[in-house]
Amino acid sequence: MARVAIPGGPRPGRLHRVARVVVALLSALVLGLTGYGWAQLNGLLSGLTATDVIGRGGDRDGEENILVVGVDSRTDASGRPLPQEVLDRLHAGDSDDGGTTTDTMLLVHVPADGGSAAVISLPRDAYVPIADGWGTHKINSAFTFGRAAAVVRLRSAGATGPVLEIQADAAGARTAIRTVEQLTGVRITHYIALNLVGFHDLSEAVGGVPVCLNAAVRDSLSGAEFPAGPQTVRGARALAFVRQRHGLEHGDLDRVRRQQAFLAGLVRSALSAGTLADPAALRRITEALQGSVTVDQGWDLTAFTGRLARIGAGGVVFTTIPVGSLAVQTPTDGVAVQVDPAKVARFVQRVVADPSAASSPAADAEAATPAAPAGAVPGRPPDGDAGGSPSATPGPARTGGPSATPGPGRPPPSSFSASAPVCVD
Repeated sequence: MARVAIPGGPRPGRLHRVARVVVALLSALVLGLTGYGWAQLNGLLSGLTATDVIGRGGDRDGEENILVVGVDSRTDASGRPLPQEVLDRLHAGDSDDGGTTTDTMLLVHVPADGGSAAVISLPRDAYVPIADGWGTHKINSAFTFGRAAAVVRLRSAGATGPVLEIQADAAGARTAIRTVEQLTGVRITHYIALNLVGFHDLSEAVGGVPVCLNAAVRDSLSGAEFPAGPQTVRGARALAFVRQRHGLEHGDLDRVRRQQAFLAGLVRSALSAGTLADPAALRRITEALQGSVTVDQGWDLTAFTGRLARIGAGGVVFTTIPVGSLAVQTPTDGVAVQVDPAKVARFVQRVVADPSAASSPAADAEAATPAAPAGAVPGRPPDGDAGGSPSATPGPARTGGPSATPGPGRPPPSSFSASAPVCVD
């Protein structure tokens, strides 16, 4: 297995414990179905080290609402900068580019009764009110605002290096959590963050992830160059697959769909091959996630994995919050995705009450219905917009193939089950 090596990385003991959280999340279904010993699982989860970002214990009637984010970070989970050679391999720019936004945001609802689980995607460019008085901006900037304010406070207190990075990331996570709670009306009970290297190494550890594209694509910015049809992605290609947004007809919404399909493929691959039922494979995945994962404190993961084991891949439904125009011009953020917070809250509450409803035709229809304005002006932006956000029109990087989308500026239906493959744009 090819891993991205991080010279001078953090101590393996702590990182093994942190990585076991994601191992548990991905392997719980297999562990339950194969009868892999719970004693071994308890051993994996013992001594967990994590960060305090939730600040509240317990959950409502045993249900879980987990915020999962992919952080566009140029540091590892211990706050150490990633080497330039690693960034080059990941098409991540240099160590001063990005580093504080959330490329992926997922709200995972796991019911207390063992019924269907729902994975609700929050488009990174959704234009929403940011918690803690930061105004209305793209939702992926919530982490940025909270982190930047913490950096100022921490530096004035004399903090530097990894200590500053870890505490600043925790502050960014808290602002992101409060923003999602404010938008959706649900309380977040747990938090997981995975950085760029984590996507790369996890896909390598499971031997690749099966995906399918409706048309061939090419994008030099993300490194994405894929043929049409079914294929397996791993390493840098897997990262490019989930990060591409330029040259896609629906920009951020198509990227959301890519990420959902990737995660569904990851679950199916693990279940069908029995990868995660193999203790040696579990160790490989744990090692792959060293330095890539951050989670919240106080999570009873043994009980949680037991709950996941009753669900199965067919019981995981992927959906996306309702959005309106994909090309609204904002006062300060360039082009964004329009959302109606009230409609989002109603949609999420309905999915939380009945996750299976997320895959209904009515849910898809609502997701494709334009939202009311949220402080932005609908309209197609000029080429080369300074905000750097996706256009709602096809770009030259798209190399051909039929369009599976309902029309310019409108999102495609995006609810589906993880039980079967789905081709995406």
